[in-house]
Amino acid sequence: MAASPAEARKRRHHASGGGYTPPYAAMVVDVKSGRTLHAVNADAPRIPASLTKVMTLYLLFEQMERGRLDMDSELKVSSYAASQPPTKLGLRAGTMLSVGDAIRSMITLSANDASVVVAENIAGSEDAFAEMMTRKARSLGMSSTRFYNPHGLPHSPPNLTTARDLTILARAIQERFPRYFPLFQTRAFQYGSRTIRGHNRLLGKVEGVDGIKTGYTRASGFNLMTSAKSDGHQIVSVVLGGRSGASRDKIMTDLVLANLPRAATGGHSSVMVAEAPEREERPRPEERVRPEERPRVAAAEPVPVPVPRPETVAAPLPAVARAYAPMPTQTPIAPPRPVPAGQPLQISNMRPVTATTTPSAMRWSIGAQPADAKVLRPPANVDTTSSIAKLPEPAAAPVKVAEAKAEPAATSVARKAEPAPVRVQAPEPAPAMSHQAAVVASGKWVIQLGATDDESKAKEILARARAKAASSLASASPFTEKVEKGGSTLFRARFAGFDDSKEAQSACAKLKRGGFSCFATKS
Repeated sequence: MAASPAEARKRRHHASGGGYTPPYAAMVVDVKSGRTLHAVNADAPRIPASLTKVMTLYLLFEQMERGRLDMDSELKVSSYAASQPPTKLGLRAGTMLSVGDAIRSMITLSANDASVVVAENIAGSEDAFAEMMTRKARSLGMSSTRFYNPHGLPHSPPNLTTARDLTILARAIQERFPRYFPLFQTRAFQYGSRTIRGHNRLLGKVEGVDGIKTGYTRASGFNLMTSAKSDGHQIVSVVLGGRSGASRDKIMTDLVLANLPRAATGGHSSVMVAEAPEREERPRPEERVRPEERPRVAAAEPVPVPVPRPETVAAPLPAVARAYAPMPTQTPIAPPRPVPAGQPLQISNMRPVTATTTPSAMRWSIGAQPADAKVLRPPANVDTTSSIAKLPEPAAAPVKVAEAKAEPAATSVARKAEPAPVRVQAPEPAPAMSHQAAVVASGKWVIQLGATDDESKAKEILARARAKAASSLASASPFTEKVEKGGSTLFRARFAGFDDSKEAQSACAKLKRGGFSCFATKS
């Protein structure tokens, strides 16, 4: 039976507790070059949870591209689909669900009942659709992925994948379906009298992030697949096994801020092809849905949209694997954590009613935390910064990381980590100097500490950074830069006045040691 709201809250609280350490993995890939920018346990088997729905949506978009369905097409709800555990829309057996509402509910609410509705209406049954999902994964080059259901709820055996395979899927879905991919930016939608809000807290909060999906089960931990683009750079990132929604978001934020500026800005240099062709499989007569059950589905089947042909490259992988598979990295990659021989992935705690959506996460801001804020960090036993910062931490006064839950001890630790001058408002950074004026007045390189939807917070980040690294920023000019991204207004917190990259990187390194996210870029 389904978990009550009280039980769900208890599980979420337990999931963020100190003893919860799900298996971790992460990967960042440059979309244009295919180069790996960051990888930790990238090929270790992991449970995708609701990231499974990205493949379900891939197959639905494929049906729409072929003209079999459109956003207004009606899908019939079976009793089995209606019986799925939360999170869900609460559909009733025998009713109809539009394709548009199915898509939006899967992206925002991570609706399990809508996922089964899509699966049954496309393939006739959940099992048949899961086989389609696995075949599609193989054709894309996701060689370590296997699906058993369309939503990611616990199953025996479980859906399995890797961080590497999920970066392939993240690239493929936006390259194959540029018309539908912007739907992953949906933050909320109206379903009847309900306003359903999404779980992806990075949308509109981290500059460049434009999708795509969160996921959670007790066995998987807190998962997130992200796409980000800015100033010609584009990356896809995957974090699996976060200890809480907040810590997962913090890890992903750091990965995006550190790696997006490093991505290529030119045209695509990796082989760009569509997935390997699959044999058309029509449902058996007993599984075929009667025409009256899909009154708005197009009867004609147009020819699929032409796609680029793969280049001929001698390699053991199929062409599609070369198209989406990340290229070898040119930067150091942390080795996977050793797993004792014969020890399987721990899935014993899986419950058949565990929701696969992300519980509510605390709101965070980019930059060092104020002295009275909770400190969120990745799990202590996981190396998530191997390709972000290779700078040694100061030996003196180590900072103990607080857990995501609010406790008095966490506040005291945070105060030790940040000296008293952090909260001092003076000297206020020379406020709101225009970007052009700051750059003209002071050098060719700038460093950015983050971007936020509140200009006063951006200024506060600059003030705290100046107090933390006064010597390195003595001649730098602080300024905020207003940018419009995806319908949202963000304010970049930046320092200008660095004559070369070495000087900018040096200042950035000191800020990182002080707990700030930071990167250097040409003005």
